[in-house]
Amino acid sequence: MLLEVKNLSIEFVTEGGIVRVVDKVSFQIDVGKTLGIVGESGCGKSVTALSLMRLLPKNKVRIPEGEILFEGNDLLKLSEDAMRSIRGNRIGMIFQEPMTSLNPVYTAGFQIAEAIQIHRPDLSSSQVKDRAISLLTKVGISEPERRFHSYPHEMSGGMRQRVMIAMALSCEPKLLIADEPTTALDVTIQAQILELVQDLQKDLGMAVILITHDLGVVAGSADDVMVMYAGKVAERTDVQTLFRKPMHPYTTGLMASLPRARVEGGRGRRTERLTGIPGSVPNFTMLPLGCRFQDRCRLVKPRCREAEPLLEEKDPNHLVSCFEV
Repeated sequence: MLLEVKNLSIEFVTEGGIVRVVDKVSFQIDVGKTLGIVGESGCGKSVTALSLMRLLPKNKVRIPEGEILFEGNDLLKLSEDAMRSIRGNRIGMIFQEPMTSLNPVYTAGFQIAEAIQIHRPDLSSSQVKDRAISLLTKVGISEPERRFHSYPHEMSGGMRQRVMIAMALSCEPKLLIADEPTTALDVTIQAQILELVQDLQKDLGMAVILITHDLGVVAGSADDVMVMYAGKVAERTDVQTLFRKPMHPYTTGLMASLPRARVEGGRGRRTERLTGIPGSVPNFTMLPLGCRFQDRCRLVKPRCREAEPLLEEKDPNHLVSCFEV
């Protein structure tokens, strides 16, 4: 197993007290596989990803329990120097918004080269530049020699995202974390970026954690899926099982909210209204007693308001956190 996360909990230290935003989350991913982590904004997806890289601010965040085992080593117990040798080297990350992740005062080439130099001090300046240009070529940027000298504001959103991917892949990581890699990109560019990540995954044999709120992205890219709600795992299984037999009421609600088109009279027409999930995600400072999805759930029973359901195996390799399925 390349990565195994066990009972990971993450808490924010606020003026109003301690707020737990990720609660006993467990998952694993093997070499060459893709795990999709799905859920609404604020469910804890990105915080979980940042904890894997140990990029959460120490003065505002604490991890009271859990293990993050990467190649057998608990990342939470490593020294900062040891973690720095893994971050960007063995584990790469594509951040959500490339315009804010890239430094606007440095060229794309400089930033890719810097990522290479940190982990490959044995390479000469010319070798680093050649490798950076090769990476720009690999991620599908035309005229890579010219774009090496371009600043982020001189590039389109899709091109900036490709630069971010080049940086993440600069040291050929064993694990790539892609946090909403297609957010704010148009549909055509989204498809190109996802296809690029899949192609590079095959070439390098790396594992991918794909964080998204889009079930369509997961359907076409992931091997396994973990659905999160309000900081907890609602459902976890392989992608075929999830789409064939979703069990958690939150997952079925997400499925029902997907747009569908029916063909009538020889033409494609949308004839069904989108079905939303009523209500909103609970405030982490005022979580209800019992199941966190209770106020939005069509299956809610009295016991759902009295105790929190455990994540249990309802079918082989299909874990669900719900009393009623």
